[in-house]
Amino acid sequence: MSPKAIRYRANSIIYFKGDVSDKIYILNSGKVSLNYTDIETGQEMHELIKTGEFFGVKSALGRYPREETAVVLADSAVIAFSVPEFEMLVSKNTRIIMKMLKVFSNQLRRIHKQVQNLLYSEEQVNPETGLFKIGEYYMSNKRYHQALYAYRRYLVYYPTGIHAQEATKKIELAEEYLQKYGQGKGPSVKGMVKEAPVQKKKTKEMSNVAQQYYNAVSLIGQQKYEQAYNEFKKIIEQGNDEEYLAKSRYEIGRCLFFMNRFDDCIKSFTELIQRYPTHPDLKEALFFVGKSYQEKGDTTKAKGFYNKILSMVSEEEPLYRKVKRALKSLKEG
Repeated sequence: MSPKAIRYRANSIIYFKGDVSDKIYILNSGKVSLNYTDIETGQEMHELIKTGEFFGVKSALGRYPREETAVVLADSAVIAFSVPEFEMLVSKNTRIIMKMLKVFSNQLRRIHKQVQNLLYSEEQVNPETGLFKIGEYYMSNKRYHQALYAYRRYLVYYPTGIHAQEATKKIELAEEYLQKYGQGKGPSVKGMVKEAPVQKKKTKEMSNVAQQYYNAVSLIGQQKYEQAYNEFKKIIEQGNDEEYLAKSRYEIGRCLFFMNRFDDCIKSFTELIQRYPTHPDLKEALFFVGKSYQEKGDTTKAKGFYNKILSMVSEEEPLYRKVKRALKSLKEG
């Protein structure tokens, strides 16, 4: 095998955020953007790839899901390397190694600064209001899909929260505007949000739970699924914060799938769906149930879940492609 030259047309996708692949790319010609969410602001970022620059390196080498979506802005030509091909190339070229180290170093410094700002900011942001404000940001920028996601997520975690009534109204409004005008068009809606009072003791407690949760998520990225599973179980047993309880129940289902405990995975996600029927990761949960049935050899039930998901997602969503690939593998199998 040798590196493969691939051509992409404008407006196509090289890979989606969340995809798992061992391919590393270098841009030979054209224009490619890496789109991702800034961890500090929650805003969508667009990073242009320079000609001759590698991308998709970290996730391929680390064997974890892509952290960004690679979007082709103009007709482009890329060269795709497998991990062994890439390792062979860089082992013979010190200049490439030094260039990548410089890029990674800059990225790590930027991420470190953002994490510090999030953890040590003197102005502690109430997570409940912060989540609602994300919906407000997207609503004011006419990004109704994202606004709906944020408002619905708010109601999952804070069904009786201080912004619950307003979030419900904004969901109806966002759905109306999306149907009437489409994404990115129509009027924007802005609203003033009063900051909710937060006790210092509660803020500290939630910060500890959040830290525990993200440490567990990190273990999944390291493929230490059993350790991650145990950490999420601890969060649920503590029962201190409804937001991270719901998140942890979802992650437990993922861990069970990666541990090949498919019956337990199906049971776990079934309980999650019953407990949180409007959970923001509901469609992903259904996908893991379908995959579990597929791994068990029950193709009929797997197909049923996949078709159910297709009726719930648009063709623009990354999950749509994942489901299509899964259905194709059922036919080939």
